[in-house]
This record gives sequence, C-alpha cells and structure tokens, in this order.
Amino acid sequence: MNVELRHLRALAAIGDEGTITGAAAVLHVSQPALSRTLEQLESRVGVRLVDRTTRTLSLTDAGQQLYERAHLILRQLDDALTEAAAGVRPLRIGFAWAALGDLTVPLLRTWREAHPGTPVQVYRRDDPEAALRRGEIDAALLRTSPAPGAGLEVRPLYRERRMAAVPDGDPLVTRPSVRLADLADRSVVLCATAATTAELWPEGRRPHTFEVANVDEWLTVIATGEAVGVTAEATEQSHPHPGVRYLPLADVPPVTVRMAWPRTPTHPATLTFLGHLRSVTPAQP
Repeated sequence: MNVELRHLRALAAIGDEGTITGAAAVLHVSQPALSRTLEQLESRVGVRLVDRTTRTLSLTDAGQQLYERAHLILRQLDDALTEAAAGVRPLRIGFAWAALGDLTVPLLRTWREAHPGTPVQVYRRDDPEAALRRGEIDAALLRTSPAPGAGLEVRPLYRERRMAAVPDGDPLVTRPSVRLADLADRSVVLCATAATTAELWPEGRRPHTFEVANVDEWLTVIATGEAVGVTAEATEQSHPHPGVRYLPLADVPPVTVRMAWPRTPTHPATLTFLGHLRSVTPAQP
C-alpha cells in the first residue's frame, strides 16, 4: 500500500485533535497539506477513514482502528529509537481510578529494590484499555473487564470490597456498613472506570444514575450532596476527600483487580512485573 510514517502521523494527530486545523498546528504543516496527506492515506488504504462536514470531523470505524494502530506503531518506533540510544526504557503501568490502594507504594518500592535497572513509571488514564491499544502504556491495572476482541492478555490478581461513597454528614455515615437498598432512592453518580454500574441493583429497584468523566468530578458531585457513589476499596486510600465518607457495602460481590497487557508485550519486563504483583497482593482462596 506504500503507506508512510507521515500518513500515520497525520491520522494520529487528526484523531487526537479532532480537527484538521488543530492537527496541522501540532504537525507544523498547512491545513491543505494535511488534507492531501489524509486523502493519500485513504486512497492507499482503500477506505474512508474520516467523516468530514463543514462543522464536524469524526473517525469512521476503520479510521478509529487504524488511528489506534498508528499510535501503537509510532510509539513502538519511538521506543525502539530510545532503547537503541539509551538502553531499556521504563516499564509504563497505567490505571484509571486507583492503582492498588495502600499496596501501591510497597509494590513500587520492592520492585525498585529487586529490579533497579528497570524503573517503573505510573500513569493515570481515563481509558487505560485505549491507552494500551495505542501503546501509551505497557500494562494496566483494571477493575472492569476489557472489551471482547481488545487483543489483550488479562490475569486476575485479587479481590477487594465495594464501598459506598456518601457526603460527609449524611445520615448513613453513622452505620458500620450499608446495603444497596439504602442507596436505591438516591441519585448515584457513575464513572466508567469506577467499577460501578446500575446493574448492581435488582431490576425494578435501580436508582437514578448519571455519568461523569473522571474521579475528580465524581468526588465533587458526592461531596456537594448531589449524589452518592459506589466504588472499589482502593479508592478510599487513593482518593481521600474531606467531604466524602466511604462505607463498606454489605450485600454486593467484591471487585476483581486485574492486570492487562497486549498479547505481544511491548516491554520485556511485563511478565516479570506480573509475577512481582502476585507476590505482593493478597492470596485468594
């Protein structure tokens, strides 16, 4: 197909910026030149990659797939050049909400002691699965199941309790634990990475729910009394908030914490890190 790196860089920038104007500025090229590069790529691939009108731009399904692969290819090239010049790069671990709660610092400290030549860098990503597909991180700690066909290897690590998050001063804070029924008449704020869905409640008793984009918005909505939340136990450790109290949920199953990585690992220490994770996380029955 004679696709060149400049074609992939063009599509990656267009997908990142959402406009031809923004992508052209990032790449330091003119808008007409970038449009021609995109047209060349679509011609060589043989499918439309971007739907454009005078007001909007969006990637097609094929464009979204190639956009993620383009990021992965470009990231792998950058990594290869970096490693050629400076040796093995750090292992990049991503998470969406809470890494491993109070286990995070011991995990990283013991890894540094055991593997001083392979540093670990930790990144928070709103969508760690997409970050894996784009090659931004080498592995992710997840509390939700990856989408089918995501091309990822996944291993369970351990389980942790679910917690209710309520405003400080709420009548529920006097209880040692709460049940889903105690929250059913409230508004419940959801976040895609918080391991919470309306399906936790039985049909016919599901509360009013609404979504926010990230943990900071989630905490603010709860602290101001607009809603309550449900999350995993590590959130209490990773995201303490003066206006939010965390209470154990007594009648829901625990959350499974998993590690996921591409089927072809992007870092040679990926499986070694998995073994280290298993050595510091709680043994499961």
